[in-house]
Amino acid sequence: MGSLTSTGSAPPRARPRPHVVLLASPGAGHLIPMAELARRLVELHGFAATIVTFTNLSGPAGQLLPRLPASVATAALPAVRMDDLPADAHDGFVLLELVRRSVPNIRALLRSINDGSSAAPLAALVPDFLCSVALPVAAELGVPGYLFIPSNLALVALTRHILELHEDAAPGEYRDFAVPLELLGGVSLCREDLPDGCGSSRHPGYEQVVELGRRIRAADGLLVNTFYEMELGTAEAFKRLAAPEQVADAFFFPPVFPVGPFVRRPDPDEADAGALSPCLEWLDRQPVGSVVYVAFGSGGALSVEQTAELAAGLEASGQRFLWVVRMPRTDGGDDEEDPLAWLPEGFLGRTRGRGLAVAAWAPQVRVLSHPATAVFVSHCGWNSTLESVGCGVPMLAWPLYAEQRMNAVILEEKLGVALRVPPEVGCLVTRHEIATAVKELVEGGQKLRRRAEDLQKAAAHAWSPEGPSRRALEEVAVKWKAALGSGRESNTCRRSA
Repeated sequence: MGSLTSTGSAPPRARPRPHVVLLASPGAGHLIPMAELARRLVELHGFAATIVTFTNLSGPAGQLLPRLPASVATAALPAVRMDDLPADAHDGFVLLELVRRSVPNIRALLRSINDGSSAAPLAALVPDFLCSVALPVAAELGVPGYLFIPSNLALVALTRHILELHEDAAPGEYRDFAVPLELLGGVSLCREDLPDGCGSSRHPGYEQVVELGRRIRAADGLLVNTFYEMELGTAEAFKRLAAPEQVADAFFFPPVFPVGPFVRRPDPDEADAGALSPCLEWLDRQPVGSVVYVAFGSGGALSVEQTAELAAGLEASGQRFLWVVRMPRTDGGDDEEDPLAWLPEGFLGRTRGRGLAVAAWAPQVRVLSHPATAVFVSHCGWNSTLESVGCGVPMLAWPLYAEQRMNAVILEEKLGVALRVPPEVGCLVTRHEIATAVKELVEGGQKLRRRAEDLQKAAAHAWSPEGPSRRALEEVAVKWKAALGSGRESNTCRRSA
């Protein structure tokens, strides 16, 4: 009997996963939803994913990235020289220059994946929209370049409007738009509601806004951290613009995919920490639907005077409250580092029992999902907004900066889940106004609560097996996988066709 010869019956090697590289902006409000996007690309669509950060501006990455699932890889770009920038350079300019100077490192990283030696071929580059200066690298390598928008469709619609206004503008020419401004989907904004830098062509940041929009226009698609029911009119308007009969004649703008909500999931370690949190222990002792939760996000700081007025308003309202107190804005001449030390004298003692003030941080999603929480006094950052919506909690909208005033308009006027504090920009909100608004929401906000509960159900449905956000991301995933085998038609080619 002859000897047996192998006929290649060894188990086949697993097919390599196509690789998506996501380039993160350092802010928590950008990094948290991008990490959730990466997780879903891996777990639901079979991609390998790497989140890339900048060593120069690591921000919260050091705390957040270790909590990612093992299926999502991370990489930190080498530091680049930045000490030649002016000491007073704006944060937006610093980030833009950092990304620009890091392009050679980004290109080298992508080529190391795409040169054929990697087990996972490069399928797409997805920078945060603030890192859009890196988009041309995707075109160089012949892969799709999509941008991640951690904010909402209203911001995308505003960007589109600004670009249409400047379509035939001469180099260096920047134009104002008429207000009140009616955006796609019926969102109406007065000048005071516009994001920072957008209100006037004479604003120092307006040029950056226009140039950012022009870079966004070069993307193959936009992945937006929102969901259909959250911005129904705007989503429908973008859907109509993407129809074949509209694309040929309309002003060109990348296709838009509402794929949210992406909010951070507490990991087991955070759950253990949350279980020991004095916030949650205190909430456990409060009646259902009785507590006002007050927090202004990782970047929100009130003035010293406004902090005192907020304390007085909470005290005068007679309502239970949980307040995450952050350091107020000062001229830098004080060495005090404890936020609670800035509260009015005797405030903590007078409110003991019905109020709890904690310094700097609370497990926000766990607080919002607690049965005792009735209302969220929020700066309307989009991450916090989606977390509140996901927990069915109505808001007292207190916007501070960026696009938060626009978010507050959407929450109050379009969605009916918020009541705004007096919206005059830069004005002190008085203790009487605070106490009145808080009492109105806690004691008489049934309509807002019902609407918040309806929106909570819509948010959950968005990522159900047949939900619109899940289908939208599936559409993008199919495009990326198809492009691997067929070669890709670039955005530039489509526009010139």
